[in-house]
Amino acid sequence: MRRQKWIIGLLIAGSVVMVSGCAWMFSLFAKAPMDVLHYSAETNGESQPNLFIFMRGIGGSNASFEEEGLVDDVRNLNLPFDMAAPNAHLGYYTGRTLIVRLKEDVIDPARAAGKDHIWLVGFSMGGLGSLLYELEQPGDIDGICLVAPFLGDEPIIEEIQAAGGVLSWSPGIYDPDEDYQRMLWHWIKDNVAGDSPVPIFLGWGREDDFAPANALLAELLPEGRAVSIPGGHDYPTFKALWERFLESGIYLR
Repeated sequence: MRRQKWIIGLLIAGSVVMVSGCAWMFSLFAKAPMDVLHYSAETNGESQPNLFIFMRGIGGSNASFEEEGLVDDVRNLNLPFDMAAPNAHLGYYTGRTLIVRLKEDVIDPARAAGKDHIWLVGFSMGGLGSLLYELEQPGDIDGICLVAPFLGDEPIIEEIQAAGGVLSWSPGIYDPDEDYQRMLWHWIKDNVAGDSPVPIFLGWGREDDFAPANALLAELLPEGRAVSIPGGHDYPTFKALWERFLESGIYLR
């Protein structure tokens, strides 16, 4: 699929947190079906009508959401959301199987089980993967929470800033198979501004290297859908932003 080609370049070329050695090589092996951790909102295991799907970053693992307390945050608020954490590591991006595995192994089974509202919750690389899913499968999910998503390198971000923002920027003529970052922002301009296909909530740390790109995206979102806080590209900041998202209640509307 054409659009999955540019995500690979974004992740390889971008300043995403790197992993090394054997861990890096191991991450390139993408299983089918994808491994998925499931969490009930209720300690007695009773199923809830809605679902949060945690999309991991390039580092850590899909178990990090439980380890860092994000699962308990949902349980402590008694929210009507179960949770799933697919092991959507870099290998699914480089192997161009992310979308089909996410749909067949996580989202379609959740719909079949009766989940009414499904939100993708993407951190860093996972934020980009969440946008890609909406791009490839429009209307298949009900909302996206983006936490410090990776949206491109400095040259394209600076070009959009110099133009006065996304709405004033023109992507020009380009080959989408070669200039994947321009294609990304072209899609954002055409699909996120105004009546977005799905609600989007965005949060980032103001000291994060991705802050300039996130601020550009925030300009397109309705009031109350974007928040920045002190912090960098790290778990404490991510968790604080997750808590802000839960406080917003947007996922219940």
